Amino acid sequence: MTATTDEVRFAAADRVATITLNRPDDENRMTPAVLERLGAIADDLANDTETQAVIITGAGDTFFSAGMLHPKVRARLTKDQILGIVRLGNAVFDRIEALPQITIAALNGTTRAGAAELSLACDMRIAASHATFALPEAKWGGFPGAGAPVRLPGIVGRARALELICTGRELTAEEMERFGLTLETHPADRLLPASRELAGRIAACGPLAIRGAKRIVDLRTAYGFKAARELSDALRHALEWTHDLEEGAAANLEGRAPRFTGR
Repeated sequence: MTATTDEVRFAAADRVATITLNRPDDENRMTPAVLERLGAIADDLANDTETQAVIITGAGDTFFSAGMLHPKVRARLTKDQILGIVRLGNAVFDRIEALPQITIAALNGTTRAGAAELSLACDMRIAASHATFALPEAKWGGFPGAGAPVRLPGIVGRARALELICTGRELTAEEMERFGLTLETHPADRLLPASRELAGRIAACGPLAIRGAKRIVDLRTAYGFKAARELSDALRHALEWTHDLEEGAAANLEGRAPRFTGR
């Protein structure tokens, strides 16, 4: 199994693996190095016949993760670097979604932008009672480019997905559970134990049953995914060179309301 790093911790016991985003001083943000490590771990898990459930969470109790690209991060990058990070995030999240194990995102705090999209690539989500979830990209002049428009409608329904993506509003833990985004809500100190209990119940069942059931469910829901993914990638690439995306990022940095022009 891939060795752990300070920024991404990996532990496995009793057929359950836990991956922890461990950059609490930077809101557990997913840098390219973090994404590469997540991808390497996913590659190892894809061939791991012992592990049957995987928990993904963040260090501390403030942030699951702030994601990959905030306007402050974007301001330091070229367009090609930004698109490279988006493509890397897409590739890694797709590999996590394709894992044969059942994946559980344990949302231990603020879950924003690309981190929200990582959680959508997991099979299940549970949240701490203080956790939040937001896809704020529309407020920055863009739309989520790492899978949310593809995955979210199948979880919360088309109308709710469009509302969340097109307003960028932040959900509370209670709203997440009410909308079917999460299965359960727990006090902060109970989130990881509850995640491990759920993962343990899954891992105690027959491996062939678990993996077979996931394959069948995935096959049933996969129709149309490829086309949606290709459209998402094409539109996100074109969006990077628009005035509105530049304006949204600048307005965020300057603490003012954006002046979007639709071009």
